[in-house]
Amino acid sequence: MSDWDFLHDMHHAGYSPEQIADAAGCGYNPWEWGPDFEEDDEFSASCPEGDPELVLIFENLVDSAKSYHELTGRYLQIWGELGELYAEVQYGIKRHKPHTRGSDGKLGNDFVEIKTISPEKDGEQVQVKRAGNFNRLLVIKISEQFEFEGRFIKRKQLSKGEGAYARVSWSKIPPTGDES
Repeated sequence: MSDWDFLHDMHHAGYSPEQIADAAGCGYNPWEWGPDFEEDDEFSASCPEGDPELVLIFENLVDSAKSYHELTGRYLQIWGELGELYAEVQYGIKRHKPHTRGSDGKLGNDFVEIKTISPEKDGEQVQVKRAGNFNRLLVIKISEQFEFEGRFIKRKQLSKGEGAYARVSWSKIPPTGDES
């Protein structure tokens, strides 16, 4: 049996052509996701803009980080990369080449800076360089259960000040979709 035979099984089980195409595009087998897969939009929501190979790498990294934490009680220090990968997969941000200054990527015509709040962080604040070349800030929060959430804030909404950094509290950023 090939790795892709489940697509035929999905057809025979009554899945829609759209669901079958999503499964083929993302390389998942619905039986691996449990009986409520059809109602679970979370995985397919993480795939609309993302390269299926990148989605798989992201998921493997998260699984590895979870397993490591469960085994050792320590976290792998890969929060920034996980946050940026999540932004790329979830929101379709096209990341710049490594070490590009000013912003992490582009979403449409906007340059986006991505900051990550890890479960180890005491506060729910990030700081961003005022000198950066970005129009929007995306803050990714990762919970102790390795659940990801992102919120955008426009640069003009950042606090005014003289220092080199602007600080932003997670609680002050409206949930994505509600940004003004």
